[in-house]
Amino acid sequence: GTDKWVADLELLKGLEPLAKDDEFVKKFAAVKKANKHAFVGFAKDHYGIDIDENTLFNTMVKRLHEYKRQSLKILAVISTYADIKSGKVKAEDITPRTVFFGAKAAPGYYLAKMTIELINNVSRVISSDSAVKGKLAVHMLPNYNVEMAQNLIPATELDEQISQAGKEASGTGNMKFALNGALTVGTLDGANVEIRERVGADNFFLFGMTVDEVEAQYANGYDPAKYYEADPRLKQAIDLVADGTFSNGDRNTYSPLVADWLTKDWFMTLADFSAYMGIQSEIEALYADELEWNRKAVLNVANSGYFSSDRSMEDYLERIWHTAPLA
Repeated sequence: GTDKWVADLELLKGLEPLAKDDEFVKKFAAVKKANKHAFVGFAKDHYGIDIDENTLFNTMVKRLHEYKRQSLKILAVISTYADIKSGKVKAEDITPRTVFFGAKAAPGYYLAKMTIELINNVSRVISSDSAVKGKLAVHMLPNYNVEMAQNLIPATELDEQISQAGKEASGTGNMKFALNGALTVGTLDGANVEIRERVGADNFFLFGMTVDEVEAQYANGYDPAKYYEADPRLKQAIDLVADGTFSNGDRNTYSPLVADWLTKDWFMTLADFSAYMGIQSEIEALYADELEWNRKAVLNVANSGYFSSDRSMEDYLERIWHTAPLA
């Protein structure tokens, strides 16, 4: 039958030639659209939030940790918000985008908790601002769990895997996204390296410092403030957090976070900000070409069979347990 791939995900490789078939790519795109539509209903029912399905669905779900750099994503969102609001970016040049965060933080992890609070407050300010309606939205989805993942991952078009190079032991969330037809924006870190090798460099959005460049920064004494001074967009984004824009005018609310960014920034969010904004522009240019975007998405699915948990189990059977499958 045609469903043999269910038990052998490597058979997805057979999709590769179909990436050249426009009719197939359009059908594939229609499935993604249907998944987006379904997620809009799911989010409305479960969380009471209204989502515009005619926007780029951009997702960052993972444990909240400084090295995973949710702060890089939220600073980029704030920068985009400022650009739209000031009219610096013309309305017709804006790629309408909905950004989803999902994360849990360790109970005593102060800066992680503060980052979740900031994301929620940026969400609140943006969703109540008519100047950006239909252009930009951000949601911190509460209680990220399996049910949400099952609904959100198939609806996602752009997946964020932006940890600092050299920090991620593996990261398997990115495999689930690629397998479900999302394109990945990421650093050369953890499973990103393998995914990029499998799906092809042209079908992966790479940015940021390499492990060697990161190590050199540590060795030479990293100074985040110089990046803040050098990039007006970064400076504006951090200043908006510092001046109380997202805390009802209270300048103290996020002062520990701002101080950390400007003086410590151990995971070099500020150093990678400019490259990150650059790759997001490239992403938006590609997203404008629906067929080309979905071609790359098909190639991601076709080449992600290797990351099946079944294959991991076979690996264990063979190399560790030295036994055969039961059936």
